Amino acid sequence: MKRAGSFVILFAIVSTLPSTGLTADPRYPDWPCVQPKVPELSAASMWDGPSIADVGGSWQDDPQVKDLVDLVAARRTPLESAQKAIAQFITGTPAEKQKKAKEVFAGVFDTLSTQRSEVTDGLERVARKELDLAAKIEGDVNNLHALEDNPNSDQAKIKTLASEVEWSTRIFEDRRKTIRYVCDVPTTIERRIFALARAIQQTLN
Repeated sequence: MKRAGSFVILFAIVSTLPSTGLTADPRYPDWPCVQPKVPELSAASMWDGPSIADVGGSWQDDPQVKDLVDLVAARRTPLESAQKAIAQFITGTPAEKQKKAKEVFAGVFDTLSTQRSEVTDGLERVARKELDLAAKIEGDVNNLHALEDNPNSDQAKIKTLASEVEWSTRIFEDRRKTIRYVCDVPTTIERRIFALARAIQQTLN
């Protein structure tokens, strides 16, 4: 009885967590982060250079541009190394430099915006799973209460259900920790886009 009761106390603590962040903005009920959700990024808000409206996806047609974008967009590439690679690539006449700069930024923006969308979509999927798991834990705890209150209950069944609650709670907590960590990733990506945009623009000065 005492052991099962400890699971009830543990559930009472973690069951308050799904609501954190999820109702912060009614437009995005599944968003689990304290940080406000920005569904899409605007290139204009990060780029003061020439318009990239005419670039589209053509940056992928140039192997050199594509390789550079893959290199500098990768978060494992130190920002200083990315800035040097950009400066070494965007050379030539003013017209050539402008063309390269537009293509590189378009590639960086497309690549990192896509990664960011994948992260935000994944966060909402995990948040929905958390809510489903919280509902399951709540149901299991209620069933556990009923079994404990019945003197004729099978003690083996109580033990099995208590173990399920313990296991589910551990999964719940692990996911919460993952969510808290990943919530910072969209902002990290935004900062990288801005930093790379600034590095690209500097080559035009």
